[in-house]
Amino acid sequence: MANVLVFAETRGGELRKIALESVSAARRLADATGGGEVHAMVAGVPGIAAKGQQLGRSGADVVIAVEHPAYGTFDRESIAATLAARAKAAAYRAIVLGFSAQGRDLGPRVAAALDAPIVSDVLDVEPAGDALTVRHPGYANKVIITLTIAGTPAVVSLRPGAFTPTASERAGRVETMTPASDPSASRVKVKEVVEGAKGRPDLAEAPVIVAGGRGLKAPENFKLVEELADAFGNAAVGATRAVTDEGWRPHADQIGQTGRQVSPQLYVAVGISGAIQHLAGMRTSKTIVAINKDKEAPIFKIADYGIVGDVLEIVPALTRAVREAKKGH
Repeated sequence: MANVLVFAETRGGELRKIALESVSAARRLADATGGGEVHAMVAGVPGIAAKGQQLGRSGADVVIAVEHPAYGTFDRESIAATLAARAKAAAYRAIVLGFSAQGRDLGPRVAAALDAPIVSDVLDVEPAGDALTVRHPGYANKVIITLTIAGTPAVVSLRPGAFTPTASERAGRVETMTPASDPSASRVKVKEVVEGAKGRPDLAEAPVIVAGGRGLKAPENFKLVEELADAFGNAAVGATRAVTDEGWRPHADQIGQTGRQVSPQLYVAVGISGAIQHLAGMRTSKTIVAINKDKEAPIFKIADYGIVGDVLEIVPALTRAVREAKKGH
């Protein structure tokens, strides 16, 4: 049996979707290696241990709660040291975390502290004897690379949305742990956290994303994208780099090689031609619907469903159809 350690990411005292995805992926990995346990570490302000039950429902046998007031603003140095200390104190097959802003910071720190192999932006992971086999995108997402990782523990960071959180009821027994390093001694300190606009899911967590490109012709037409997202009810709004560079949307909405990488259940591309830089950020979406007046647009080569026509006519009709369909549910 081989146990798996997970870093369960939080924001504002709440578990993020990537935390539950990571626990589910670790559960599958532990079960495939002979019934090992999943130990999920959650770090936050006092009271964060209460999230143990939720992590247990996703498959965590043990929840390691590390509480400190400074963790409310993600003290990366102290949390990384604590995660590495836990890994050193027990024999873990792998350390699983999200390929998010926090995970991209923590993963390399933990791997360096443990002198362990690390692989990032993982789409799938499974045991292969004494090693792990992982799949992750390469060459701007044009190919999917399969790697075998030897050495334990392997640090594996998962692309948000690549794994579906599943119910796998476990005890979620809570253990407490003190920080391995004093947060007050950390060299990097977060002075302020500025939240973005509320009201829509984060791009990394949304099951549906409606994204717009320059095919919308004018910034005022982006309301069509927002209305379609509103019709779905659980959708985020994204954009291409060309759109954000023009100032139509904030840069936080940019999807692509130099923006956000996403893997939603449904990705609706509105007026997006499909430049390789944009495809790098969304081609791992489960289902892709493309709407473009140019039937030769590259986006159609990766789309599961394509609609050729004027987005200014098609999107309002699609919005009405989605609203009508939602009435029956």
